[in-house]
Amino acid sequence: MATHHQVLIIGGGTAGIMTAAQLLEQKKSNSVAIIEPASTHYYQPAWTLVGAGTYDYDKTGRPMADVMPNGVEWIMDKATGFDAENNTVKTEVSGDITYDYLVVAPGLAYDFSLVPGLGEAMDKGVVCSNYTDPLHTWNVVKNFKGGTALFTQPATPIKCGGAPQKIMYLAESHWAKSKTRSKSEVLFATAGTVIFGVKEIAKTLMEVVDRKDINLRFNHKLVEVDAENQIAWYELTKDVSAGGCVVMAEQEGNERIDKTFQHNYKDVKVTVKDGRYGIHYDMLHTAPPSVAPKFVQQSNLVNDAGWLDVDKHTMQHNKYANIFGLGDVAGVPTAKTGAAIRKQVPVVVDNLDLLIQHDKMGNKSYNGYSSCPLVTDFGKMVLAEFDYDKNFIPDPKLKNLFISDSSKEHWRLWMLKKYGLPYLYWNKMLKGKDV
Repeated sequence: MATHHQVLIIGGGTAGIMTAAQLLEQKKSNSVAIIEPASTHYYQPAWTLVGAGTYDYDKTGRPMADVMPNGVEWIMDKATGFDAENNTVKTEVSGDITYDYLVVAPGLAYDFSLVPGLGEAMDKGVVCSNYTDPLHTWNVVKNFKGGTALFTQPATPIKCGGAPQKIMYLAESHWAKSKTRSKSEVLFATAGTVIFGVKEIAKTLMEVVDRKDINLRFNHKLVEVDAENQIAWYELTKDVSAGGCVVMAEQEGNERIDKTFQHNYKDVKVTVKDGRYGIHYDMLHTAPPSVAPKFVQQSNLVNDAGWLDVDKHTMQHNKYANIFGLGDVAGVPTAKTGAAIRKQVPVVVDNLDLLIQHDKMGNKSYNGYSSCPLVTDFGKMVLAEFDYDKNFIPDPKLKNLFISDSSKEHWRLWMLKKYGLPYLYWNKMLKGKDV
C-alpha cells in the first residue's frame, strides 16, 4: 500500500532540508516527508578550503539524522521515477509514495561520459576535483613540483560556477610560498568568454589574474582527457583561423595573438590534432560535467535542456501545479549555489502554504538571486551577489561587517566564508530560520 504525505520532498540536501524545516517551523504543514538515501549531509562550500589545506574535511559532514527537521518523516530510500498524473513517486525499496504536493530537490548528478577519459582519471594521480574529493585535491596541490598546472571546467552548468577558479587562486598562493611557483605556469581554460558574468566582479578577478600571472584561455570546450599522456583536449568554440594558421600562440612579431582567446599568454606544450587543441598538463583540476539525476532526466518533468521545468519566479512546475522544484535541479538561468536556495525556499514555502490553505499561489517572486563567494587568496575574498540580469546586488547586511564594497578583495569576507557562513548554515538555514 502506498504511503501518503501532504508534502513530499525529494532530496535531503540544502534545498530539501531548508524547505521541510521552514514548513514545519512555521507550521505550514503537519505531514512532511523527505526521500533521501545518504546517511551524511555535507556542507560542500567548505570543500574549496579543504582542497587548499585550510579546512578540516571531517567538519564538513554531519549525520543526516542530525539535520533532519523535527517532525519530518525521513524515508531513507532512492526516488526512481514519477507518475505525476497520479501524484506518485516511485522508490527503490519503499514502493510508491503519494502526495498532495511534491518538492523536487535532489540536486544534480555527474555524467563523466560527457568528457571521455575524465571518469577513469578523476581523483587519481595528478587529476583532482574539489567537487568529488577535496582531500585528493590538497594532496595534488601539496605534491606538485612544477610544470603546467591546468585548471578547467566542463561546458555544462555546474555547482557554483566560480569554484573551479577559487582553488586555482589558493593553489597559486600555496606554490608561491613553497618555491614551486617559479617552476610553474598556471592556466585557466574555460568554454566561457569572460572570467565572470558580473562586470564589477570580473574587473577585480582580472586584477587577481594579473597579480598572480595566470594565463586565461577562453572559448575552450573540454571534450576529452587523456590521462596516460596527460593531455586535456578542447574544441575551440570560436573560429580561430586567420590566413590559414591558428592564431593561438606567439608568432613572429608577437602581435598575432587573438586577445579574445588568450589573456596573458604562456608558452606551454600543446598538440593540435583533428581540429582539437590539446593542452599538456602536470596537474589538472576540473569540475565534473553535471546533469540532472537520471530519474529526473528520464521523466516528463524536464525542459529541453534536461533540467526540471519550473517557472523561474515562482519555482512552480510549468505543467503540474502541485509540483515545485528548487536548488541545483531547477532549470532556471542562474548559478547553482546554496545562496540561490536560501532565496528560493521562502518563495516555495509561501506558495505551498497558500495552495494548502486557499488553493491559490502567493505573490512572492524569486529574482534569480545567487551568490558566489570567490576566494582569491588566503585571507582574501570577493562576494559576487547577482540576479537573473547579472546585476551586482550586494546584501545590505554586509555594511554591518564594515564591508563597503564586496566586489573588492577583503579579509572580512574571508572570515565570513571560513567561519560565518558554515555557522549560519548548520545553525540557522537548516533549522528553518530566516537568514
